[in-house]
Amino acid sequence: MFRYFLPVVFALVTLVGITPAAPDPLPPFKLTEDADRIRIAGSTLEASVKKKGYVSGVEAASFLDVKTGARDLGFGLDIVDWIMEPGSDEAYRDKLPGDLPYVFNNLYHGKRAKRSIEGPQICTKAKELKPTVISGKDFVAIKQDYNYTLAAPGKKTGSKWAQTIVFPAGKRYFISADKITAMNASDAMFLRIDMPGHIKHRSGDTFSEVYLSYHGKIEAKEFAKDFAPDEKFLYTRDDKKIPKRVIRAYHIRDPKTGKDGPWLAGMTLDPGVVYEGWCHQRSYICMIEEIGGRAVKAGDTFGAAFIVGYFDSIEEMEKVYDEFAGHQGLEVSEKGWKLTKGP
Repeated sequence: MFRYFLPVVFALVTLVGITPAAPDPLPPFKLTEDADRIRIAGSTLEASVKKKGYVSGVEAASFLDVKTGARDLGFGLDIVDWIMEPGSDEAYRDKLPGDLPYVFNNLYHGKRAKRSIEGPQICTKAKELKPTVISGKDFVAIKQDYNYTLAAPGKKTGSKWAQTIVFPAGKRYFISADKITAMNASDAMFLRIDMPGHIKHRSGDTFSEVYLSYHGKIEAKEFAKDFAPDEKFLYTRDDKKIPKRVIRAYHIRDPKTGKDGPWLAGMTLDPGVVYEGWCHQRSYICMIEEIGGRAVKAGDTFGAAFIVGYFDSIEEMEKVYDEFAGHQGLEVSEKGWKLTKGP
């Protein structure tokens, strides 16, 4: 008789509308954390953010495109350096602490005179950051910051750099923003970063071409020999001719087979914030970008917002760029994230 009891109970449960509870949906990312880094793994990409060593941005070779198996080719993505301004430090260079001296008239820096206001270079000298994780329904975000500890003569220390990185579920890119809250005044203060990041290669074996939206496509052979940033492919802002988009990308290729993979692009969503952009060869391709370059008073903020990720074509980059164009900042909480017009 007992064997007939269970079907009857199931029928009664069905009649009164009681159904088993659905399991909680799986989180869009798997997060693991140790003393050295935070690892993020999703269905479309993987990445790491370092806590110690070479810090800021996304860790070198950790940014994986699940679709193609491609990884970034440089020293990291959205990596951060000094706060700077135009002009020479030659008159007081011997008094500058740490890594603030800036020597130009060479292949590394070209002939354009610049000087550091505050340092050190965050990526190599900060040594340790304390990133925090914010997890939402369909994204995960990392926030980190640093107060500069060195300053040029007559300048104060303590300007704050803050970085927010958002990984949206299901996308092959992340959104990031860098912001400076200044302790000093300057007629043309800027922050130096790597955007998207440098390109390690041997005679162009790891990439087939570079794309600069303000210049066009550049074949790998153009980077066979070292040249200074102001010799070729230098972007300098002209407020009368701001480009529609600032997209800097490289076309990854397999060094063993020579087969092209995806593009890895870094897109600055407000073209007007880009003061200068380098794309030159110095044993690797140096993709420095300087953001700001306008008058700043003590207490002011300035910054930029970016999209960095993998794309199958330039047309796809442009479509995503236009969807998010015109923003300088990024806000995030557990409820969600949004790009903002100002930093």
